[in-house]
Amino acid sequence: MAITLIDTLPKFISPEEHRNLVASTPASFSDIPPVLRHKEDNVSVSVDPALDAFSAEDAANGSLYVIESHLVFISATGRGFQVEYPAITLHAISRGEKGPSIYCQLDDSVSATQDAQPQNEEEDVADMRELTILPKESSSLESIFEALSLCASLHPDPGAEDEMDDDDDDAFVDAGEFETFNGDINEEFSEVGRVRSDFLNNSRFAPY
Repeated sequence: MAITLIDTLPKFISPEEHRNLVASTPASFSDIPPVLRHKEDNVSVSVDPALDAFSAEDAANGSLYVIESHLVFISATGRGFQVEYPAITLHAISRGEKGPSIYCQLDDSVSATQDAQPQNEEEDVADMRELTILPKESSSLESIFEALSLCASLHPDPGAEDEMDDDDDDAFVDAGEFETFNGDINEEFSEVGRVRSDFLNNSRFAPY
């Protein structure tokens, strides 16, 4: 599954602590904990289909942690969950019926074995899950979105590289092969590739 239930907050450090550790030349850089890029209190979440053992009360209020390793929600009840970034296939700022929020589409098959991969479109749809993050302060949406985009860019789709290797002989493709996105006008979708390009070019992607 893309979402794992937890009751303990994963270890992390602040950007300042990370800079100090790197400057001190540690024995192993791999031992440095992941960086917390954003924390937002007073957040509610909605998961569809719902998670077993995670109630509406758990989802009603808590804190969101955008850590470089995982996206984490810890409820005021003490229960929570974490999401692997490769499982987040789409993330967007939404201004739909639920109010200003961050909408995420999750692929539950990301952690599955090859034998368990969906064999047809119906199974593929069944493996999708929607996560909606609703902060009490709507002014924090852009900060959450940018932190999420940065962390997602650190975890590219592992399947994308294999596909590129398989298509080495097809350097050029017909533009007509790509589908046009006709999503809801209230949702502004972002792709990790676009975000990564924005960061490399030192420019800021404005989701709205």
